Amino acid sequence: MTAAGRQARVGSSIGAVLAQLRPEFPDVTISKIRFLEAEGLVSPERTPSGYRRFTAADVARLRFVLAAQRDHYLPLKVIKEQLDRPGGPPEQVARPVRGLVSVPELPEPPAPAVPLTRAELLDRVGIPERTLAELEQFGLLAAAADGSFDADAHAVAVTASALADYGIEPRHLRAFRAAADREVSLLEQVLAPVFRQRDPAARVRADESADDLVALAITLHSLLVRTGLRRVTQK
Repeated sequence: MTAAGRQARVGSSIGAVLAQLRPEFPDVTISKIRFLEAEGLVSPERTPSGYRRFTAADVARLRFVLAAQRDHYLPLKVIKEQLDRPGGPPEQVARPVRGLVSVPELPEPPAPAVPLTRAELLDRVGIPERTLAELEQFGLLAAAADGSFDADAHAVAVTASALADYGIEPRHLRAFRAAADREVSLLEQVLAPVFRQRDPAARVRADESADDLVALAITLHSLLVRTGLRRVTQK
């Protein structure tokens, strides 16, 4: 199976999908995604434990639906007809119109479907060994016991590399690590009692609540940073 095939098979949780969509669609919620699933607009797979797993194609469909509602006020029935039309929107996100679907937008490069070695991570992200060592030193990412790096470590490295283009070095990112640790401590207090339940159905709901809280925390953080920067950008 190819790397893309493995990634499609693994998929993303509903909370991860929410985090992807929120920057473009601030009003979207997990309840909204579940509603669109119930209406047949998207059909994520379920793990044996009942967790939703969304592929890149599922996320593209959700983005198409949300854009159609926001920009063109199309009813769900019409949107579903466009999505299900032969030759309809591919995995690249397409802009909905009242006629045919057109103008695809290329998605971001996918995260690695398998763990990366240190050399692979450096080559894939395009950062020097010194930068990776500093990211580890300041607690921004860590290798697994076998020395490999997962998709989260890859995403952190990519983001840190982009920030470096603006002169923000790994040592400057310690504040983000400290803030994240404080947020984790707060969310743990909310989630710990829920995860103590032994009922499998309750566990599924607890996992989805955790995803929702993570997405909400990310959204709030983004809003606070954006609002704070207005004193600079609006001068």
